[in-house]
Amino acid sequence: MKIKFWGVRGSIASPGPATVKYGGNTTCIEVRSDAGELIILDAGTGIFPLSQSLFSEFPLTSNIFNTHTHWDHIQGLPFFIPFFVPGNTVKIHGAADPVSQKGISEILTTQLQYRFFPIREAELKADIEYFSLKEEEKIIIGDAVVTPVMMNHPVINFGYRVECNGKSVFFTGDHEPLRNIYTVDEPEEYAEYQAIMAEKNKSIMDVINGVDVLIADTSYTPDEYMQKIGWGHGTFDTSIQMAKEAKAKTLYCTHHEPTRSDNALEAVFAEALARNPRHDGDPEYFLAQEGLEIEL
Repeated sequence: MKIKFWGVRGSIASPGPATVKYGGNTTCIEVRSDAGELIILDAGTGIFPLSQSLFSEFPLTSNIFNTHTHWDHIQGLPFFIPFFVPGNTVKIHGAADPVSQKGISEILTTQLQYRFFPIREAELKADIEYFSLKEEEKIIIGDAVVTPVMMNHPVINFGYRVECNGKSVFFTGDHEPLRNIYTVDEPEEYAEYQAIMAEKNKSIMDVINGVDVLIADTSYTPDEYMQKIGWGHGTFDTSIQMAKEAKAKTLYCTHHEPTRSDNALEAVFAEALARNPRHDGDPEYFLAQEGLEIEL
């Protein structure tokens, strides 16, 4: 299995001289199974350069797994070149909207309105299929298996585990560790919510457990997080703790804060490593970097 990062920024693309090393595109990760099945995790602006690398494979079938529909995870979707070429098949997987009760098929219909984009969905040339997923429902993609699990974000957000021939990767999408909304001054409510949190955390850890590669939303430092509680993102420290608890082999921190330069990113990462020194058996920790390839 191969993994390649095409976009590692959060919230908004941030190109420029200060982000050349780690990249300015928003979230997009390419996963290739041993048999060459193409699985794409999220369609931020990084999906456009990814699509430019695919011409030699046309006609092809691609599977896009959307974690959630916030802009930085879908804004590159209308620019996915295989849509515009006859003979290609694009399968889009993601969560249904529990409020509107509409499925993932709305993802393109909404973006390709004339007020937002000059090309209508009906004008796309590829065969497009939509799959609204259920939590922990296993999806077979050739020789790979994809398992979604609900994470914690201000909209429905699926994290995905991708497995192939004994190797595995898990991507959190956007995720904020659960916090008790009650205080110890409300003992009954606090205890009840603690039990709910424990059950949810177990369901997440059961899916992540033992992965070779954990790719986690690591937007903030602990100090920054205190000003952004409830925004739906993790910190370097919470991602490291998640990796340890899951017994992951490696952790790649992603969804980099868009205002953070390459130098600043390396500085806060070094501070996080100093706060969380590695011990025998701990995962290895890395910063996700646009263009980085991993082979398992």
